[in-house]
Amino acid sequence: MAQNLRFGFGDNWKRYLSSLTENKVEAAKQSLVSLFDGATFSGNTFLDVGSGSGLFSLAARQLGASVRSFDYDLSSVECAEALKSQYFPESSDWVISQGSVLDQSFLSELKKSDFVYSWGVLHHTGEMWQALDNVAGLVKPSGLLCVSIYNDQGWISSYWKTVKRVYNLGPAFAFLMLASHFPYYFARLTKRVLSGQFKLERGMDLWTDYVDWIGGYPFEVATPKEIGSFFEKRGFTLVKSHLRGRRHGCNEFLFQLV
Repeated sequence: MAQNLRFGFGDNWKRYLSSLTENKVEAAKQSLVSLFDGATFSGNTFLDVGSGSGLFSLAARQLGASVRSFDYDLSSVECAEALKSQYFPESSDWVISQGSVLDQSFLSELKKSDFVYSWGVLHHTGEMWQALDNVAGLVKPSGLLCVSIYNDQGWISSYWKTVKRVYNLGPAFAFLMLASHFPYYFARLTKRVLSGQFKLERGMDLWTDYVDWIGGYPFEVATPKEIGSFFEKRGFTLVKSHLRGRRHGCNEFLFQLV
């Protein structure tokens, strides 16, 4: 990684898996079907770039895809392996490995896939644009690519980058950042309670997301226009997007390689 400081993404995902339910797995499956516009997973290949908890690799496998998962973080790799051991212990159609999206030697060993999925990952590599370029080369002709990248909010994004960097200076700094921004978490929780929206999108967990957001470093951002132009130059067409407007969070894009 380009930065010496790095958030323990895999450790956070392990905590998430300790409370994983079948409802969350089902929500993850539904999100994939919706995201990929109802495309058929069965008989196709699915590459999970930065597999994190392994939840979406599991979802793709349950939908019938042949899955390849990899992550830079060894603890995240262990998360995916734990899910495979639980749900598909004997399957040869789910391969998991440790590797970096910035490692050209590693990537050269991967076959191009029908579906390439990298949700909320590449902006944490320390070299986002190189990582985006690398994933573009992992898609089969006519294949689909999903990426989600943090929304560029200008000075607000700079503020959050500082928060994340401070968080990773040590345990005391982590506690300070979590505690000082707890009203943000409480406001989100209260809003969901009052609106009756207890289930998070994609089967996620509010506390896991909060810790990831406060601590997630390295941290880079991009505008929708920058992402769209980047992939258009590499032969992709935009199928659909889900944008954050002026809010923070991830802009989500689905591209198809022409």
